[in-house]
Amino acid sequence: MNYFLISSLTVVLSFFGIFQPMNFNTVATNPIDAPMPMCHGVGDDMAVFVSNPKFAAFHPAPQPLVFAEMGSMVNFKTPDGKTANGYLVKAKKKSNKWLFVYQEWWGLNDHIKHEADVFYTDLGGSVNVIALDMYDGKSTADPKEAGKIMQSVAEPRLENIVKGAIMMAGKKAQIANVGWCFGGGWSLKSALIGGKQTIGSVMYYGMPVKDVEKLKTLNSDVLGLFATEEFISKATIEEFAANMKTAGKTLTYKIFAGVHGFANPSNPKHDPALTKEAYGMAIGYLKGKFGV
Repeated sequence: MNYFLISSLTVVLSFFGIFQPMNFNTVATNPIDAPMPMCHGVGDDMAVFVSNPKFAAFHPAPQPLVFAEMGSMVNFKTPDGKTANGYLVKAKKKSNKWLFVYQEWWGLNDHIKHEADVFYTDLGGSVNVIALDMYDGKSTADPKEAGKIMQSVAEPRLENIVKGAIMMAGKKAQIANVGWCFGGGWSLKSALIGGKQTIGSVMYYGMPVKDVEKLKTLNSDVLGLFATEEFISKATIEEFAANMKTAGKTLTYKIFAGVHGFANPSNPKHDPALTKEAYGMAIGYLKGKFGV
């Protein structure tokens, strides 16, 4: 592993051309400062990025994907009196271990379903994996349409979808979370909503929650897999690390030398080498959380 842990008792100066102090209770690796943007979600000031003229240009439309689905679509009740949907791959044996998978800004498409299958397989079929449909059935391959859908979804509805999934999983469920871009932010928010049932969160270049009081309620550490970009910048990430330290929580993170979206399942121009490295960190983290 080419990243290092900084404990609350150690001060480490890292050299990136100049000396910069790193935050306590974090893991960091060589950040690169060249700005390169990609996709995001609502809440914590992320919706404003959709209007940036650079934004859509960095979102290549996902290509059709043909694969044999291991799971199936299910629906479940939500606290707001509605129902929600998700792509569920059930554990081979009855299990209280759950992985919530959060979509990119395109919606719940075949690429996300396939990624859920990959996580399921690499976790040995011992974990229930569900990819939540955060757009209530809407999805697109058009960047402009994706932006419109993302801006139109209401935060309370998104929270209710997460709460409904937690209710479906059950009071004894142990839940970890993972997501990309829009879903990266929701991996962290889901971890907060899950309370004591949360055992982990993997954020692929998602916008961090800034409220320290909310971060204090986290029941787990967080793994952040970030990109080199201007929107969720190194400064934003370091602020998140400082907020996590203030909250008494642990953030392990790496800033990869790739654009936002470098590991997106739906990105036809993803970076294979960086995707492999990031996934290795993600699956290693999740195996540790689930004890598999």
